[in-house]
Amino acid sequence: MRGKNPFEAWQYHLLLLLGIGISNVGDWIYLISLNLLVLNMTDSPFAVSILYMLKPLAALLTNAWSGSVIDRFNKRNLMIMLDVIRAVLIAILPFCSSIGAIYFIVFFICIASAVFGPVSMTYITQLTPPEQRQRFNSLRSLMDSGGFLIGPAVAGALFLVGTPVLALYINSLALLFSGAITLLLPNVETQLVSHPADHKGSFQLLKNDWKLVMNFSYRYVYITLIYFLFSCMMVIATAVDSLEAAFAKEVLALSESEYGFLVSVAGGGVALGAIVNAIFSRKLATSWLIGFGAFHVAIGYMIYACSSSFSIAALGFFILSVSLSFANTGFYTFYQNNIPVSVMGRVGSIYGFIEAIFLVITTAVFGMMAQLASIQSVVMIGAFLMLLVTSILCALALLPAKKKYYSSIITETIEDSQA
Repeated sequence: MRGKNPFEAWQYHLLLLLGIGISNVGDWIYLISLNLLVLNMTDSPFAVSILYMLKPLAALLTNAWSGSVIDRFNKRNLMIMLDVIRAVLIAILPFCSSIGAIYFIVFFICIASAVFGPVSMTYITQLTPPEQRQRFNSLRSLMDSGGFLIGPAVAGALFLVGTPVLALYINSLALLFSGAITLLLPNVETQLVSHPADHKGSFQLLKNDWKLVMNFSYRYVYITLIYFLFSCMMVIATAVDSLEAAFAKEVLALSESEYGFLVSVAGGGVALGAIVNAIFSRKLATSWLIGFGAFHVAIGYMIYACSSSFSIAALGFFILSVSLSFANTGFYTFYQNNIPVSVMGRVGSIYGFIEAIFLVITTAVFGMMAQLASIQSVVMIGAFLMLLVTSILCALALLPAKKKYYSSIITETIEDSQA
């Protein structure tokens, strides 16, 4: 993309952002529609909760090997194929007459989504020159927040004129449209790296890929440390979020409408943070985005954990959601600038596999702790742990000696000698 006219490059970026925006709105329509479909079939909240267990299980099953596939296939074509697969599977869901069949189909949709994440990250990195990545990531964060705000509203409007089944069909069409947009994007890979073991399809190939990622991690300890500290923050945040509804009802004594408004405050905060970030992206250092962004996410969670009223909880939600936009933009940019694209699929997938393990364990532990102690005390423990982790992350990100890792050209100087 470096040889392209800047205006032409941004045309491609706008197309990509449009595809991401449509996909994000579709994800919310899919999530809400699927929840209602399962609830209508079973009249069981537990049956709905099983849906949320399928995503981390799919990540555990998929991320151990998917990076080996991602780095050896054309990224744009793989993204299109995954969009089509998910569209077809979602269109099949309304025809399933048993809850077991729905779980089976949803599990494969989760697998496709687990692969799509690192594929799209790698393609975005290939498409976007280093000096434009932070701005693109800020706009991507804006699209994510837009999906958070618009998706549920669109789903609600669809339910007024139809059923969850209609909404699922709309989501299927949205994915097909997203795939069509991806088809208009350039093919940034003229050739892929060939490996002698590629054609064996053996366990040895996966073993070599894991060894490659481990060697990369040992060689670039600072990059690995920043990645895992940020992942720890997100894992703890997810575990705390799993208690969010119970906290709102039992600790804050909120009604369902008040709880819905509290979530909307978070959505508004994400949108505001993304807008400010997009406007001032060229003036904000990546290290500050990661360090102070993550630290203030923890501050927001701490305020929320210590709250006893709607107004204080809303303040905490607003601070953490605004800060999360900055932290995510900084992290995405850091990741893209420091992980070579030739191994990005394998690094992202294997790191994601490890993160999924910790996510399942941490969420289960927090859930059991909430059964044995008060929910507020468990949420406070989570917020304190997050504050500790992000304090270390902030200190490491702002070390003057590590400034080179936040340069927009660092990727160009890292060679993958083993890929």
